[in-house]
Amino acid sequence: MASDIRRVTEAELNEQKAYEKRVSSLLSQRYEEKPLACVVTYGCQQNVADSERIKGMLEKMGYAFTEDRHSAKLVIFNTCAVREHAEDRVFGNVGALKKYKLANHDVIIALCGCMMQQKHIADRIYNSFPFVDLVFGTHVVHKLPELLYSALTRRKRVFELPDIDGVIAEGLPVKRDSESKAWLPIMYGCNNFCTYCIVPYVRGRERSRNVSDIEREFRELVESGAKEITLLGQNVNSYGKDLTPSVSFSELLRRLNDIDGDFRIRFMTSHPKDCTKELIETMASCEKVACHLHLPFQSGNNRVLKAMNRDYTREHYLSLINYARELMGDELSVTSDIIVGFPGETYEEFLDTVSLIKEVKATSLFTFIYSPRVGTPAAEMDDPVSYDEKSKWLRELLKVQEEISAEQMALHKGKIFKCFVIAKGKLGDNYVAAKTDGNIIIEFEGDEWLIGTFQKIKVTEPLTFVLKGELIKE
Repeated sequence: MASDIRRVTEAELNEQKAYEKRVSSLLSQRYEEKPLACVVTYGCQQNVADSERIKGMLEKMGYAFTEDRHSAKLVIFNTCAVREHAEDRVFGNVGALKKYKLANHDVIIALCGCMMQQKHIADRIYNSFPFVDLVFGTHVVHKLPELLYSALTRRKRVFELPDIDGVIAEGLPVKRDSESKAWLPIMYGCNNFCTYCIVPYVRGRERSRNVSDIEREFRELVESGAKEITLLGQNVNSYGKDLTPSVSFSELLRRLNDIDGDFRIRFMTSHPKDCTKELIETMASCEKVACHLHLPFQSGNNRVLKAMNRDYTREHYLSLINYARELMGDELSVTSDIIVGFPGETYEEFLDTVSLIKEVKATSLFTFIYSPRVGTPAAEMDDPVSYDEKSKWLRELLKVQEEISAEQMALHKGKIFKCFVIAKGKLGDNYVAAKTDGNIIIEFEGDEWLIGTFQKIKVTEPLTFVLKGELIKE
């Protein structure tokens, strides 16, 4: 393994297990029944995975769980710093608990996650939200038992926000939200420093988990019944570059694909500058790896891409998509992220993005108006275009993508897909929703017991963003 990656030692983990027991003993003395904890998660799938580990530790400490914040003895907000809207929601929802806290002094209110790793945010929480008991950053999640014990036993507030470059903590307990679907982090942090993005500052530099640890957890998931496993990283294409000996992401995919079992592998997110032909060839040749490539291009204009520090061009991006389609054909589903209104972007440059989406023909897009993040280079750039004007651009782009999505959906009429059934549907009370290998949603009439299983579904009616289908009974 790479020597410069800080890995939490067994002794440190044992110390936290001792704190778990202390908290459990304390709670059993205070409450006749298990106290309830409410974990509220904002942001990306990595935050969801972090929350599952937080809940795993809380369960060991003696908590049960609720989604009702006003019946919980512990409320934890796991926050996201990527966009201003998410931050505003956190401040509003934390503020709404002030009366509840004043009426219930034994309640612990805690905040963690990416927002808390920013000094100006932590200072605001400290000064404007005195009823918040515990604040901790992204690099000390594994120390939750110790931090919570301090919050429960000390009268003063606990703020644990070390300015370090991040760690890897193996062996933490996990309480998963689903038995059949799982998030599996393979690496943490980011080295790219896109000029608009706060993630490298709050998540630290890239650090890869050891292959053996990933394989062990993956096998455990398969053995416990997981059918759809998503590998997570800010840039999974960089996986293994910091390991000795080096291991590529493609090699990791092939090793996981060779594990026995009926499952599907997904991954996110890929960065175009590190997306290789080898990865695309691996996707095409590994039958358990989904033919879905989420490859954010952010802008279709090369000047804007350079200003974003994305390190690729429009032409390079298109060459990757064309090669992937050459190998995987109609089975491939492409999705992407777009930022509209980056500082200094002109309308003509925005139109380059519109023309690119017409060439890419993505199944769907995740689109956002640029949101300045304190501490990033882009936040200091001139930004003369108004928010209202950017909103008009976004509506124009969405109109084009809606037509493209409808065209893409229409291509699948009459096809039969092996789908993973994920949830109740929205088209009617008796519908359930499933995902194709290409991450497209098909809704069909079926019983809820189908959720968490693979089923063959025939597409009967393409809609704009989803497909309508029928169950093929064998």
